[in-house]
Amino acid sequence: MAGRGGSEQPQRTDAAGGAPPVLAEEAAVKALDLLGDPSGGEVRLCSRPESASTARRLARSVVRLWGLSHLSDTVELLVSELVGNAVRHTGARTFGLRMRRRRGWVRVEVRDPSRALPCVLPVRELDTSGRGLFLVDTLSDRWGVDLQPRGKTTWFELRVVDR
Repeated sequence: MAGRGGSEQPQRTDAAGGAPPVLAEEAAVKALDLLGDPSGGEVRLCSRPESASTARRLARSVVRLWGLSHLSDTVELLVSELVGNAVRHTGARTFGLRMRRRRGWVRVEVRDPSRALPCVLPVRELDTSGRGLFLVDTLSDRWGVDLQPRGKTTWFELRVVDR
């Protein structure tokens, strides 16, 4: 059994058991510096399956910097679903990610060049795919699609309590 010597330093973690808040914030800033900040403008990403993890990392970083870490899991999941739809169903070479914060709301947008409208499919217990927009519809407070002259923006919003 390992002893608890006086030279050992306790590991600081945040409330969720993750990295200390200062380290998490530094990592968030670094990710945004490297990849772009979707809260400052649209970040363009290649339409490849691995771009979902990049989009999740960006979204998590922005949410942490906004002081809304409690929304991280939901935002990551829903971003992943919207990006997955853009990658799988639009045939686009790129898509855009943008995040906005306004009084009482966080909004996440994924823009692609297809004008084909996504739809919520009925979900059965044993289904292994087709749950993306069902999850967005279930976990977000609002969501929708805005048609653009060239493409569409699929978005979701989560309500936040402003202090």
